[in-house]
Amino acid sequence: MPELPEVEVTRLSFADRIAGARIEGVRLGKPLRWPLGCEPGQLVGRIVRSVRRRGKYLLVDLDRGLLLLHLGMSGSLRFAPDAPEAGIHDHFDLFTDRGVLRLNDPRRFGAVVHAPQEESPEAIKLLGGLGVEPLDEGFDPAAFHAALQRRSAPIKQVLLAGDVVVGVGNIYASEALFLAGIRPTLAAARISRPRALKLHGAIRDVLARAVRQGGSTLRDFSNAHGESGYFQLEAMVYGREGQPCRQCGTPVRAIRQGQRATFYCCKCQK
Repeated sequence: MPELPEVEVTRLSFADRIAGARIEGVRLGKPLRWPLGCEPGQLVGRIVRSVRRRGKYLLVDLDRGLLLLHLGMSGSLRFAPDAPEAGIHDHFDLFTDRGVLRLNDPRRFGAVVHAPQEESPEAIKLLGGLGVEPLDEGFDPAAFHAALQRRSAPIKQVLLAGDVVVGVGNIYASEALFLAGIRPTLAAARISRPRALKLHGAIRDVLARAVRQGGSTLRDFSNAHGESGYFQLEAMVYGREGQPCRQCGTPVRAIRQGQRATFYCCKCQK
């Protein structure tokens, strides 16, 4: 599943190129997770102002309204001067005078939703419960620790929930917890202030490095240029079950938490 770094890398790969474009047409393929929310023809003539990110959502700001895009479990975007005939997994095309933005999503868990404004019910339903952005200045260390103190669930599950801090998905939660030396099964409320501050820094560091590396390509992720990410090549624990810890040599362990794989070092993470 594309996580925050992959979504941010995708945004960076086409945001400048599509800004200022005039929409000339819309093509819908098979139904996605949620309906578009307007007649496709209503988008014709609108101007793309900018592309932002909120958590794992891309917000395409128009001169009237906005489009909220989610890549789901297997989606990817391409933006090119033109596009070949749509394939079986190409479910949304936005034709503009600058090029074609295409969503390919084999599993169809992604979505493109139109909202009149960010305060509209359609947008609030998707964005309203999201926590603070981890790469923004608003991600305050003290507030982060205070939020953890109110949670009895394992810290890995709290990070994945997305209502304390948004976008720390499965890969990067495992990596941040390793960097902070915290075992993923530890109850969030038991994390001391110094360790919470260390985890805060680890989250920001891991996500920033992942963005610089172009995200992680475990199966088929690529950005809007069709380029793969390389962060997985430097992962400390994720996907390395049974391999020696890069820090101490102890075999990396894997467990299941909430039906997701968690990787950690039993010696480096307390």
